[in-house]
Amino acid sequence: MRLPDPAGAADPMPGFGRPCPDDAAPESLGPPARRPTPLAIDDLREAAERLRGQAVRTPLIEAEALSARTGRRVFLKVESLQRTGSFKFRGAWNRLSRLDRDQRRAGVVAWSSGNHAQGVAAAARLLGVPATVVMPADAPALKTRNTRALGAEIVPYDRRRESREAIARLIAERRGAVLVPSFDDPLVMAGQGTVGLEIVSQVFAAGGEIGQALVPCGGGGLAAGVATAIHAAAPGARIHPVEPAAFDDTARSLVSGRRESVREGGVSICDALLAPAPGELTFAVNRRLLSPGLSVDDEAVRAAMRFAFETLKLALEPGGAVALAALLSGAAPRSEGDVVVVLSGGNVDPPVFAEILAAAPSLRALA
Repeated sequence: MRLPDPAGAADPMPGFGRPCPDDAAPESLGPPARRPTPLAIDDLREAAERLRGQAVRTPLIEAEALSARTGRRVFLKVESLQRTGSFKFRGAWNRLSRLDRDQRRAGVVAWSSGNHAQGVAAAARLLGVPATVVMPADAPALKTRNTRALGAEIVPYDRRRESREAIARLIAERRGAVLVPSFDDPLVMAGQGTVGLEIVSQVFAAGGEIGQALVPCGGGGLAAGVATAIHAAAPGARIHPVEPAAFDDTARSLVSGRRESVREGGVSICDALLAPAPGELTFAVNRRLLSPGLSVDDEAVRAAMRFAFETLKLALEPGGAVALAALLSGAAPRSEGDVVVVLSGGNVDPPVFAEILAAAPSLRALA
């Protein structure tokens, strides 16, 4: 990886059913620091006002096929239909829209495997802010291409040998730019939490009662935001983070009570959920609000992607399908009330998607 010139400019821009995201870390990162909770329901409400007219109020659909399969009402929050194809635009806009004039002129620097990259790039373009994103050299081609098309400068790095955070901090220091973390930031977390505010409103409007929510989890920002929103309205609901089996650091952290890192050598097709450890701020929220973490293997994720396409007519990326995989595979425990499944993203490379769809058997064989 070669750092860009401090004065370098960004790459040029090229022209359902019934509606209703680092550095390597030690195995244990120790107990969380004592500090006030970094996220409150009023933070989410303020973010929602700021996002009004910018983010899409994505549909919540009642999936009758899943309800029949599980014997419970199942609602799907389809964030794959959000601007840039994932929930990440919400947090990016909430963070970048608060920059002052000097900060906007200096620009922003982020690190991301792809979805936060696109969210930051889109928000930056709308606000006229230069954006640089440190991305793994092996990031999905679609995510890299879309990020560049939105006007961001991309700095590639080797995820096995280099630290994306260290690279981003060095670039930001050289340029006087503002860092925009992918999850461990109160404003980013609050923006992601607007997903939860919408879920509460939409489920209640459909006459539902939230008993359980399944939320994809990488660094924990989405889970923290959704849990904050749902617990404010339905304190008895159980919010389960769902992770790839080889990246179950949040699940293990919830058991130990302290931040745990991923085990070495793990691999997964869920490129959006490969954070090395829960965030310090996200875990401060999640350790209080989340129910036990769930994990799914890559085969369950592939099967869920096929089910989503064949039955629900939705295209999901691997990381965006983990919560659905938890429900379909039986990893999610039985609970009272209705189930909400967050489908967090749909940015999957076409060749990868085609290969997964072509593989057999699909989940129809399990019916």
